[in-house]
Amino acid sequence: MGPNETTIYKITTETLWQKGTADGRVPYAPIDEKDGFMHFSTAGQLRETLRLHFAGQTDLVLLSVPVAEIAADLKWEPSRGGALFPHLHGPLPLSAIAAHDRISVAEDGSCALPDAIA
Repeated sequence: MGPNETTIYKITTETLWQKGTADGRVPYAPIDEKDGFMHFSTAGQLRETLRLHFAGQTDLVLLSVPVAEIAADLKWEPSRGGALFPHLHGPLPLSAIAAHDRISVAEDGSCALPDAIA
């Protein structure tokens, strides 16, 4: 898990996704603005990120982004437990997004992810 990943994932809200489709790029979420970069997760980090930060939310969109599309502005930085997480230090253009799926996270943090993520 880390810099050898080929696809990473951004969790955003339906509202921000709709704004992004109108503006041509996905806007930063409040936590992204606060930290100064856009938070992403790898496939292996995704379930825990959803459980810890998005439990009970039903208005979520999961964006699949090939690393190659944003590599110039992507940094792998230590976060939860010292694991390297992908952080985008720049904009996320719609053209970089390979897929988007709506997801919901139950109160207990469980969720059904798209089959391609497994």
